[in-house]
Parts: sequence; C-alpha cells; structure tokens
Amino acid sequence: MNPLVPREDFPILSRSVHGRRLVYLDSAATAQKPAPVIAAVDHFYRYTNANVLRSAHALADEATEAYEAARVKVARFIGAASPAEVVFTRGTTESLNGIARGWGDKFVGPGDEIVLSPMEHHANLIPWQQLARRREARLRFIELTPDGRITLEAAQAVIGPRTRLVALSAVSNVLGTINPIPEVAALAHQVGAVMVVDGAQSVPHEPTDVAALGADFLAFSGHKLGGPTGIGVLWGRETLLDAMDPFLFGGEMIAYVDREHATWADLPHKFEAGTPHIAGAVGLGAALDYLQAVGMARVRDHGRALGEEAYRRLAEAGVQVYGPAAPRAALVAFNLGPIHPHDVAQVFDAEGVAIRAGHHCAQPLMQWLGVAATARASFYIYNGSDDIDALLHAVEVTKRYFRR
Repeated sequence: MNPLVPREDFPILSRSVHGRRLVYLDSAATAQKPAPVIAAVDHFYRYTNANVLRSAHALADEATEAYEAARVKVARFIGAASPAEVVFTRGTTESLNGIARGWGDKFVGPGDEIVLSPMEHHANLIPWQQLARRREARLRFIELTPDGRITLEAAQAVIGPRTRLVALSAVSNVLGTINPIPEVAALAHQVGAVMVVDGAQSVPHEPTDVAALGADFLAFSGHKLGGPTGIGVLWGRETLLDAMDPFLFGGEMIAYVDREHATWADLPHKFEAGTPHIAGAVGLGAALDYLQAVGMARVRDHGRALGEEAYRRLAEAGVQVYGPAAPRAALVAFNLGPIHPHDVAQVFDAEGVAIRAGHHCAQPLMQWLGVAATARASFYIYNGSDDIDALLHAVEVTKRYFRR
C-alpha cells in the first residue's frame, strides 16, 4: 500500500534521522504539516498580521475575515448547523475542560451520574472527576470486552435515569477501538443525558457529521490533522452553548461591562476571551482544505487498512498487540515481552523510526491491560506499507539487541 498523498507535500519527511530515512509513526500524538498549511501561516504573519475584531484598519479587517473564514471551514467540515456553534480553543483538552466548567458546573448536581469508559484519555477523564467532586456527582464506567470494545449491552447497564452526561472518545488513542458513538448517544438521549464526544483521534481520520454522530458536544485538536499546535475546536449545539456560562473571562467575550457587572457577547465569541490563536485558525483552515481535497472517506479507508495491516503483521511476528483486530483505527499499541517500551522506542529511533512509548495519558486503561506502558505506532496519510516494513525491521533489531 502506497502513501495516500505525496510525501513531498510534507517538508519534514525529507529529512533523515541518525542517517536513516525518517519513518514517522507518531501521528496520534501530532501529525506532520503539509506545505499549504506552513504557507498559510507564513502568509498570515508576513502580510495580514493584526488582532481580530478590535480595530478599524485594513489589516485588522483582513485578519478578522481570515479568522472567521476558518470558522466557516470548520463548521462545514464537521456538519455544524452554523459557524456560531464553532468555538476556537487551544485544543481538545481545553474544549473538554470548557464543557465541564461551562455546562457541567451549571447543570450537573448532587447524585447525578457521569458515564465514561476505562479507555478515556486523561483529558476526557480528569475534568469529569473534578466536576463530580465539585458537584457531588458520581462517575460510572462502561466495562470493556476482553479485546477492548464497548458493547451496547455494557452501555445500557450503566446509562440510566440518573445519567446526566456521557463522555466517550470516538476512537481510543491506545487500543485503536472505533466506538459506537451514534448508538451510545441514542441511549444517552433516551434518558435526557448529554453526549460529549472526544474526537481527537477520529476527526483527523474519519468523515465527521455531528448530527449523524448524535453528539451534543464535540472536541478536537488542529495539530492532529495537519494544522498548527495550539488551536482546537469546541463544537456544541447552539441551544446548549447559549445555556452555558463562559469558562474564560476578559476582552472580547463581553457585550457590556460596568464596575460591578458584565454581560456576554453572542455566540461563539462569548467563549473566546482574549486574543485568539489567529494564525493557528488560518492554518487549521488550510489543513481542512488539504484533507477535503484528498477526501475524508479515502483518509478513513487508508488509515484503517494501515492499522489493520500493522496489527496483523506484528501479531504474526509474535508481538503482543492490544485492541480489536478489525475494524481498527490507524494505530497499534504493542509490547515486546519484558523489554520496556521506552527502551523499544530508543532502539527504534536509532533506526529512524519514530514511535510513542508510555501510558499515552491513559493510565486507567494501562491498569485494565495489566501493563505499565506500551509502545505505539500510529499512521496517517503520508504512511504506507513500506513504513510498516520499517516498523517490523525495527522490531527484529530490538529483539536482537536485547538478546545479546
């Protein structure tokens, strides 16, 4: 299988590491940036740089137009009903914290239940832990199948009349599990609960339609889909965002201020206090343009095929792999017997292969797996089967090294 796009589109992939071709298999942590994104950010700073919404000069008008155009692109990319439902944040983590503070503190009360799963990234766990403590609510967890999937029967066992909110990742950043979000959302809505979707690992790889997902809130990060770091999205249904309180306060998020009181700006600006990451939004818009030109259905099919191929070939090589064999997303977590994942990653790096090692901000999942950490290879549109060849070669090199 060839890469889905020319590697030449990604300048960093032309470099070598330790005298070897860079084989970048850490896109679940952050994706590399195509040249059009780099050019868009560069052009903004060279020719358009100004603050948005605040000044009457030409540069400010151009910057505001570029910033709001990026919001329109995001809305179209995820099927939002209106750009007003798109709030720019620093990333998935800030978006999820914002929901917990702005919606949770207002609408979750003593005895209410928040439903999660053991596979959640810390960013989709700790905000709810803290909300439960603040509001005297209870956390409940959907138990997983032995291969790390969520069944509707398991979800039904914990979603009930006290459920106020269900928060799940659409794709696990460790197991590669593709979760049944629309079906779980239907269960949540049957009991009047709100469905929060962590889309950090799904939006870069899968066609996303918030209505089809059944989501009430969706959070994702720009840097995982080829955009800049420091820019992300909080999408929410307009009625929910209207009802929420702001979670950041300061300039531009107000309608009126006197010495004792303030009122809030209209959506989405009531959630965007201070100077936003304007160039980041412009770069995010360019990344979405690039992905849409490729086609998100093709991105999905390519990533799933790579994830399943890597899982199969590692398992055939006697490597311990985690999560379902298929369908699975564009990543695979694994361990090489007693060799610590950090040592594995160092040997891989010497071979020019960049992978992740650690608990992947998912310590409860590591506890469920019965391991301290794993190695993880993750793929994107610039990867192909030759990168999986390099991964398997690095596995054999590592085994030989630690046999000595």
